[in-house]
Amino acid sequence: MASHTTPVFFLDTNIFVYALLASEPLKKQRALQLVEQALASHQGCTSYQVIQEFANVATRKFAQRFSSEQCKQFIDAAMQPLNRVASSPELLNAALDLQADTRYSFYDWLVIAAALHARAEVLYTEDLQHNQLLDGTLRVVNPFLMVANAA
Repeated sequence: MASHTTPVFFLDTNIFVYALLASEPLKKQRALQLVEQALASHQGCTSYQVIQEFANVATRKFAQRFSSEQCKQFIDAAMQPLNRVASSPELLNAALDLQADTRYSFYDWLVIAAALHARAEVLYTEDLQHNQLLDGTLRVVNPFLMVANAA
């Protein structure tokens, strides 16, 4: 891949959650940068599973819970344009096949399978081992490490 092009990258649920979290201003700033970059460059993507997980967190776990309408508006504006991977039996099987490889949860493997399906080269998440290379092509990056060190 040419060095001037941005590789395809996949955003996990926690990126979208932090993009809205006033209680974590440094993480919020970094997460917003990633979401904006994803939307502007058309190189960022996510999956239907991530959207479902976000909806659950936003409407049930936020200190200021999102209404259904607020949740729909954010999903329509920031997540649906990035949604490249639908739920499918193939994705489920891929996650089950991958699950044998490590200690991650099944839902983490669904995210990984979706990122691989989208041909992402980078998976931005706080939940997995930073800098790990999965399936020989997908690099896990915790975008908040620099933020944590700066705080």
